[in-house]
Amino acid sequence: MEENWPARAWPRKSWPEELVNIPDPPKRLRIRGAMPPDFFRLCVVGPRKYTSYGELVCKKLISGLKGYPISIISGLAHGIDSIAHETALENHLHVIALPGSGLSDKAIYPRTRLNFAHKILESGGCLISEYDDEFLATNWSFPRRNRLMVGLAKATLIIEAREKSGTMITAKLTADYNRDMLTVPGSILSENSIGANSLIKDGAQVIQSVTDIIDFLGLKKAASGVDSADPSADLTGLSAGEKKIFLQIDGMTNTETLLAKNNMAVETLNIILSSLEIQGLISVAGGQICKK
Repeated sequence: MEENWPARAWPRKSWPEELVNIPDPPKRLRIRGAMPPDFFRLCVVGPRKYTSYGELVCKKLISGLKGYPISIISGLAHGIDSIAHETALENHLHVIALPGSGLSDKAIYPRTRLNFAHKILESGGCLISEYDDEFLATNWSFPRRNRLMVGLAKATLIIEAREKSGTMITAKLTADYNRDMLTVPGSILSENSIGANSLIKDGAQVIQSVTDIIDFLGLKKAASGVDSADPSADLTGLSAGEKKIFLQIDGMTNTETLLAKNNMAVETLNIILSSLEIQGLISVAGGQICKK
């Protein structure tokens, strides 16, 4: 596999301007795969121990970017990193992964992500590292790696974040580097949302649908096909449960009415409603639900 996509020096003159101008730029970089020069680069971060809400949010938002000239940047870790990259590949988006290790097959960490790293390369994405190809990951190499993720990106999307977490460290780097910070709000009852909600309180851009991302970043719509961000285009991307609930929303309704019509737990209904709201299909306010 390495002979197909060998690691090579990435000349400084080819680095994005955003990376060159960070306070602590790398002295050198190694790359495997291809870096498109004119794509919008979005860093996506979140916890390894994510909630079902975080997983759903990440999948829906990344899926909604299908057809746009955008690269999804993240680490090669388990958790939201993996969900973001896997969803990006499923939707034919370009992927940039930065492991906290060197780029050789013997060094890439976590070892369980080696096959996925190969999928990234096969899809036309790339792996980037400032370490020697055989360098083995250490505790200090991951925070150093995070500054490159933020440095390469034009904006950072925070999915979930505990109050004291690696995600919040990355959020601080985003602020320090004067990059746009996009943050998904979460439940005030969830520890995984305390950090994210505090970022919004401090001025981060609130993301409630994929349309929010597209509009805020000024991305041009896909050149062909149905605009994947247009919620009125079709319902083919919805699950059976999502479609069923969506079709039952007529005018203004509430959760009690929907629960009376369906044999499901309130938690299940809340997840479905959150998904529909993230996709821009409905709005929920003061316990009332309506189609957009």
